[in-house]
Amino acid sequence: MIDLHMHSNYSDDGEFTPLELVEKCAEWGIKLMAITDHNCACANREVKGAARERGIRYITGIEIDCTYEGANFHVLGYGIDDTSSDFAEVEENIRSQVRNASREMLAKTRKMGFMVEEWEMQKLAEKSRWPDSWTGEMFAEVLLAKPEYKEHPLLLPYREGGSRVDNALVNFYWDFYSQGKSCHADISIPEMKKIIDIIHQNHGLAVLAHPCVNLKGQEELLGGIVALGIDGIEAFSSYHTPEQALERMRQARDYHLFYTCGSDFHGKTKPSIRLGGHGFKGTEEELERELEKLIEKAE
Repeated sequence: MIDLHMHSNYSDDGEFTPLELVEKCAEWGIKLMAITDHNCACANREVKGAARERGIRYITGIEIDCTYEGANFHVLGYGIDDTSSDFAEVEENIRSQVRNASREMLAKTRKMGFMVEEWEMQKLAEKSRWPDSWTGEMFAEVLLAKPEYKEHPLLLPYREGGSRVDNALVNFYWDFYSQGKSCHADISIPEMKKIIDIIHQNHGLAVLAHPCVNLKGQEELLGGIVALGIDGIEAFSSYHTPEQALERMRQARDYHLFYTCGSDFHGKTKPSIRLGGHGFKGTEEELERELEKLIEKAE
């Protein structure tokens, strides 16, 4: 089994340590893995040896926020030199902005009528490697635990029996804190072309993450993204239906790109997503042939 998209607690919304992810991959029978934390390459150096000891081939990875034509996207970088200062600069750029953005989200959450205190968010984030970063998922976790909001109509869809209870925390993020939503706080993120170039300059390959999420309603942007120099498309994802995955695989081949598969496993913020749960039904050999360039970098 292969999973090339998962998050450790170096991501602001990841639950498990990098070494815990290696152990979980071993338990699930995953033989080729990549940890792709948000805007942070630090997990890679912790797990290369541990993965090898568990008989798992490891590919260095990262997932970077970027923008193209006014829309926010995620680009995965694989086979990167994770020790490069370029990725430390990417991380610092985001870290330097998230504290103010978190307070802005708090103010907008209160404007919706919810009383949330700073100390509640700080307590939830105190063990995080990003303690100043409060995500939409974290706001959901605090609000859903408050007894005074047990019957609040805005929260009912995320409770048992509700229409958004599947991955409730991240659904709450998408509904209220993502780009264009009422509690969103803008931060300045790099242009996609710059991120693709950074990945390439550091010996990596750039892959468009979960395109059926970020390209939804703006599929016409794909051709322009390919022209920027993207190397691959994450065709198989926990967010894609089988039909969507096959269409993205076809598009990758039409554009002479490779395709990848990844679950986007986070742990508690996305409880319905399991490691390896990306929907790819072909053989490991077939996918390994497709990913030959990545595997060469890993070894």
